[in-house]
Amino acid sequence: MNKPEVLSPAGDMESFDTALRFGADAVYLAGKSFGMRTASKNFSNEELKIACEKAHALHKKVYLTTNTLPRNADIPSIPDFLSEAERCGVDAFIIADLGVFEMAKRYAPSVERHISTQGGVMNYESAVAWYNMGAKRVVLAREMRLDEIAELRAKIPDELEIECFVHGAMCVSFSGRCLISSFMTGRDANRGDCAQPCRWKYHLMEESREGQFFPIEETEKGTYLYNSRDLCMIEHIPELIKAGVSSLKIEGRAKTYYYTGVTTNAYRHAVDEYFDHLDDPDYHVSPWIVEELEKISHRAYSTGFFFGGEPGQETVNGGYIRRYNAVAVCVEGSNDSNVAVVTQRNKFLVGDTLDILPPDGFSYEVKCLRLMNTDGEDVPSAPHPMQRLFMTTDRPIPQGSVIRKKNI
Repeated sequence: MNKPEVLSPAGDMESFDTALRFGADAVYLAGKSFGMRTASKNFSNEELKIACEKAHALHKKVYLTTNTLPRNADIPSIPDFLSEAERCGVDAFIIADLGVFEMAKRYAPSVERHISTQGGVMNYESAVAWYNMGAKRVVLAREMRLDEIAELRAKIPDELEIECFVHGAMCVSFSGRCLISSFMTGRDANRGDCAQPCRWKYHLMEESREGQFFPIEETEKGTYLYNSRDLCMIEHIPELIKAGVSSLKIEGRAKTYYYTGVTTNAYRHAVDEYFDHLDDPDYHVSPWIVEELEKISHRAYSTGFFFGGEPGQETVNGGYIRRYNAVAVCVEGSNDSNVAVVTQRNKFLVGDTLDILPPDGFSYEVKCLRLMNTDGEDVPSAPHPMQRLFMTTDRPIPQGSVIRKKNI
């Protein structure tokens, strides 16, 4: 039984640093081209090189998403993109297109090639075919059940790794191959520009009553036809590992550093805790780990298709559940007087009870007793984004901690 990799998303350098700080074994990200999340800031070549150096110094890895479906006009720019990524030090490309897969072999031969979930790998023959062409890893289609994954694992070479999404937003189309955005907005989801129309609210209009709209369901929130629940497998790490999953992938390159930190921390501790209790037949993940994932913004959770049944990933009315907001990051840990230096991200006040998530992962509460600005002046609150403040609390705060506040 091998310990699986915890693979975290990063849409910018802050999220990347947060993923490393909270225990990711590897981080996946995109350059300025050919990634499926154009809404993210993503990484220039210079930033990509810096990210690889940071990760490798900690014996961690960087995977570059090269998973759009390119058109003819895109092909001439791909060789330089791949070669430059190799020079930057990326450990693997995540690829959906067969042509790009072959080009990566020619123009970046030292970089591993992983098959994206958009490759639609659903069976062992498909996985073996990719392996025979040189793939190191397949990211399985999200529609597979755990028993199917276990069978696939048993019938493929030991050297071929399996990666599965275990947390985050799900797409109602097959493995992300969707045309709704293209039809409705002209934005091509398969080239990273999805407008997410599956999250929109829809009404029904009868043909002869133009302009009169009727909700399809009786709910004051409207009707969300395609709005999938979020995936969460935090309570099923043992089943994933026993099925032979090599890498546990967290969705979320378009999300914040806070989301990256909390999810990475939770899955890191869940994996480590399970391996500390291999002899316990009654093992269940600690409640505090499950509770951490309730502290991020999310839709109602689901286990997707892993355990079969219909429909596999239910839709849900409404949007996100937000119980906590990230309000600051600790950039200098507390001194002997319990004074920490923080940068503000959302407003909070003197007297607030704050929830601290330190890099070691075990959260606790503190009281904000005093705030001072960089001029040494007392201030009653932190209202300015990225403002640097000196915060006095009743307990020390370690450097690198994420500071959050429960919504009332």
